[in-house]
Amino acid sequence: MMQTHVPAAALMAAVGCAMLSMSTGVAAQDKKPIELRYSSGAPPKGNPWVTQIERFAKHVEEESKGELKIQPFLNSALGSEQDTVQQVARGRIDMGGYASGAAALVVPEVALLVMPFYFRNVAEFDCVLDNHMTKPVAELYDKKGVKFLGWTEVGSIELFGKKPFLAPKDLNGAKAAIYANKTQSLFFSSLGASPTPLGLPEWIPAFQTGMADVVMTPITFALPSGLTKVAPVATRLGVYDSPALTLMNKATFDKLPKHLQDALVKAGERTPSSQYRAEVRGFEGVLYGMHEKAGGQIVVATQEQRDAWRKQLEPVYPKIVKETGGTSEAFFATMEAGRKACAK
Repeated sequence: MMQTHVPAAALMAAVGCAMLSMSTGVAAQDKKPIELRYSSGAPPKGNPWVTQIERFAKHVEEESKGELKIQPFLNSALGSEQDTVQQVARGRIDMGGYASGAAALVVPEVALLVMPFYFRNVAEFDCVLDNHMTKPVAELYDKKGVKFLGWTEVGSIELFGKKPFLAPKDLNGAKAAIYANKTQSLFFSSLGASPTPLGLPEWIPAFQTGMADVVMTPITFALPSGLTKVAPVATRLGVYDSPALTLMNKATFDKLPKHLQDALVKAGERTPSSQYRAEVRGFEGVLYGMHEKAGGQIVVATQEQRDAWRKQLEPVYPKIVKETGGTSEAFFATMEAGRKACAK
């Protein structure tokens, strides 16, 4: 049998290459993924938001082939939405999911999307956001050092109290507990109510002591928090549908390699905004059923009754736009154009 002589130098080189290949493979396996901290006020279980966040984290891991990992911090573990959205803007927290009220602390114009009764129905709202407002919203956040990754959903904002509020006159003289924002303040005061900004933990005591007669909030907060025990009448007017926004610090996004930036964007696109909304709206139906079963009352307004609210509030819209500041006039013009296009 013929033997082949391999020179010692060539043999050593081959062994070296093999060892390098093995060490490179081990290094690739040992390389830790980049972790991104995701802040959310969602309770840790029993709701669609946790499912949605976990699904997004799974999609990010799949699209990045394990190079990126989302680390969720639920139940306001890193702070309230109002605090953490500012920290995302400053780069102290990587990303998070935010209701429009908190998101508007960075881009005030976003508050215009939740003007009471502005959108005639949820189909119009969905159409305007997805087809006309995504780009302008992304551009405004971009200027504030924040990357807008897409729309999610909080739910429909309704009125809760000890009696129904089916007509604008029903609010005359009422004491309203409100979120600390101008839009809600103008809404209630323009209809003869007395609005008082209160922290969420203060709402239940306010009803118990007679400081509040009405509050505007989603059933997704009202029922789990126990608010419906002291404000058992839910008036379903569809005051406004509250979108949520997935936001990320732009500098953190920009520092990622291009393929990981693409992975984040693709992960977000795998679940369309329509699915987020459908999941939350379905959950609302479950909660209203629970509310009724527990002895609560639900009063559903007709389209005519809702139109009467809108007619009453239309003169207030210019004031809300003016007081919002920033590029609110241009932003509102885009909303108006979008609404007209969606009506066709």
